[in-house]
Amino acid sequence: MRALTYHGAHDVKVDTVPDPTLQESDDIILRVTATAICGSDLHLYRGKIPSTEHGDIFGHEFMGIVEEVGSDVTAVSRGDRVVIPFVIACGSCFFCNHDLFAACETTNTGRGAILNKKAIPPGAALFGFSHLYGGIPGGQAEYVRVPKANTGPFKVPGTLADEKVLFLSDILPTAYQAVKNTEIGSGSSIAIYGAGPVGLLCAAVARMLGAERIFMVDHHPYRLAYAQQTYGVIPINFDEDDDPADTIIRQTPGMRGVDGVVDAVGFEAKGSTTETILATLKLEGSSGKALRQCIAAVRRGGVVSVPGVYAGFIHGFMFGDAFDKGLTFRMGQTHVQRYLPELLECIEGGKISPEAIITHRMSLEQAAEGYKIFDKKEEDCRKVILTPGKGHIEAPATDMIGGIPAL
Repeated sequence: MRALTYHGAHDVKVDTVPDPTLQESDDIILRVTATAICGSDLHLYRGKIPSTEHGDIFGHEFMGIVEEVGSDVTAVSRGDRVVIPFVIACGSCFFCNHDLFAACETTNTGRGAILNKKAIPPGAALFGFSHLYGGIPGGQAEYVRVPKANTGPFKVPGTLADEKVLFLSDILPTAYQAVKNTEIGSGSSIAIYGAGPVGLLCAAVARMLGAERIFMVDHHPYRLAYAQQTYGVIPINFDEDDDPADTIIRQTPGMRGVDGVVDAVGFEAKGSTTETILATLKLEGSSGKALRQCIAAVRRGGVVSVPGVYAGFIHGFMFGDAFDKGLTFRMGQTHVQRYLPELLECIEGGKISPEAIITHRMSLEQAAEGYKIFDKKEEDCRKVILTPGKGHIEAPATDMIGGIPAL
């Protein structure tokens, strides 16, 4: 089969690799019909994630048709059309029984990213995300072995195009969990740092949940312009405003700050010179610039929600400010399986259109080019989806109105 493989930082290519086979009785083999490049994939692409090995297959956002099923698989059958959550969960351990699927303690044979791990097991395995998370081959491929198939694969109706449901695999539930964690509701205010795919969908979710004012911070004008036009955000370009939190606070009643804030940037945030030096010397693992801004922008008693990936130590965490303001922090990988039924209902009911953020539709064979475009923010790229087995991809006619994505 053909698959996107890693050959070093900024060096990926589509190779011919062995077809996957059933290894356990609860595995399935999936024929991939659509996959996507995630912002988290760029951490791997840039060589920032340890234990990423030569030949690893990337991709954790994918869906397709079930081709083979193991003898113990009862939840899906051959021919079913399914979306695959990026989190691999067993469905029966302590954490899965509490709907904390990303904390599943049985699926990851790697050590995870936690430094102070003591004797606790790592969190769940993830598709295509280094050997820290199990080394499970990802979905930027023609076929994928899907473990724990009685818990992961989620059936989707044939009446919905792949593009409408593909992001149920990761970025839509990630945005939903992130915004729900802030506890905002009708009439609330929220600030979202980062206008990448997750940040944009956070704005979509916040609007769906009734947020009155949505501030969005980024430094790519095309992203901010899209978010303003599509979701009605108040855009702030941090290349032009060196303290977005102050600007946000000054636009809230009583200068209290927003009710909730989302850090959709993570550890590769543009930080200070000090942080750049510390990161280069491997003395800290993440830039804390975006997180410090979030702590500053939110009101007392508010919630800082962090879907952006962090690892290791952070310089200047400002924990004293968080204590003084009585903040709540909620973060971590997404418990995808928990949210899929309600999010599918939202898509079917027209309450949210996650496919609107797509800008680039490419074949799997063009995946390396897609990574480059997405990484460099070329061609006003917001989101790249890949289709195996096709040479030329066009936007579905039903999703376009006058050349503008239908919302």
